Amino acid sequence: MEPGHRLHGRPAVSTKVSRRWGCHVYGPDYKDHRLVIMTNSAKLNQAMGLHRSSTSKKQKVQPITKVVKNDENSVNLSLASITSNLHDISTPNRPISSDLAYNSWVVEHPSALGSFDRMMKAAKGKRMVVFLDYDGTLSPIVDDPDRAFMSDEMRAAVREVAKYFPTAVISGRSRDKVKGFVQLSNVYYAGSHGMDIMVPPRPLNPCDGKNHTTTMDKKASDVLFQPAKRFLPAIQEIRILLEEITRKIEGARVEDNRFCISVHFRKVRDEDYDILEAKVKSVLENYPEFHLTFGKKVLEVRPSIEWNKGHALEYLLDTLGFSNSSDVLPLYIGDDRTDEDAFKVIRSRGLGFPIIVSSTPKDTKACYSLQDPSEVLTFLLRIARWRKASSSSRSLAQIWGPGNLPRSVN
Repeated sequence: MEPGHRLHGRPAVSTKVSRRWGCHVYGPDYKDHRLVIMTNSAKLNQAMGLHRSSTSKKQKVQPITKVVKNDENSVNLSLASITSNLHDISTPNRPISSDLAYNSWVVEHPSALGSFDRMMKAAKGKRMVVFLDYDGTLSPIVDDPDRAFMSDEMRAAVREVAKYFPTAVISGRSRDKVKGFVQLSNVYYAGSHGMDIMVPPRPLNPCDGKNHTTTMDKKASDVLFQPAKRFLPAIQEIRILLEEITRKIEGARVEDNRFCISVHFRKVRDEDYDILEAKVKSVLENYPEFHLTFGKKVLEVRPSIEWNKGHALEYLLDTLGFSNSSDVLPLYIGDDRTDEDAFKVIRSRGLGFPIIVSSTPKDTKACYSLQDPSEVLTFLLRIARWRKASSSSRSLAQIWGPGNLPRSVN
């Protein structure tokens, strides 16, 4: 997973973990568990004769498989058929990293696969709500954003998870675009970093705010929550200007994500990046209500409103009736800096599982880690299998809560 072009002065985040956070929710024995990991890691490194590396080696994520068809019902992969092709998911068969920095980082952000039994022990008796990023999480990072397809196996795994848990995909892509990639009707979608959310019709919380526009989608009879709707005319003006100024920069590409605009520079030569960034900033000088953020090989223009993926997570929990429930445990899997806002919300709740997808050490508020989308696939399959085994004594209505059953079950 490759980081953005630069950190732009982002402050370092402490990796010290407090027991009161929802990170390691399995309680007081965490300290002993952490010491065991540190001791084993140190012994392993010593036995292998490893030396500290000045730079971490990046691992390029390969697509899990090619997508074949664009129809939700065209692929009927069962949970058993997928897991039968995987290695023993209780002990992932992955090469041991020779990078001491990564090994040390994993001590503070242990593998969600290696910690699975402890995590599910903490989740027992609680209602888990699953939130997923898209790019770099459900699909590999690729040079062409339009070809960031998720595999048939991943789609089947997400579908299976959504049978047992309320599940939402929160992406920087437009809601329609990410829905077109995922192609599932039993999940909720939040596009444009949560500025475009579709949920079933329910009474809205008064704290939604005067600038937050809520409308009914006549086709699906669902509620569209769009806190940045008033910025749409200006966003289109900016998009046109950005397309004009980037035409002469080879490899640059502008993507319209409806409530935000992405300028991709994954194919831009290193010597042209500063020119591209300066041109984008020059456009924003005439639009003070917008600001620039930096992601993985992408510059993103967004309205300057107090809204991000963390707010989207809170809104979805609230709208689905889970915000004030002490037995609700949110799980969020993401790989980018924009997902840190969601990690922060889960930590502030004091209960939940923030999981980062990364094969290199990075500052993060996540408490667990997965290396790449292939491990995300394994983890999703495992929680679906865990809930399937435990749901024999609990009805789906108990798991989801009244009125929240997915359409495929209703």
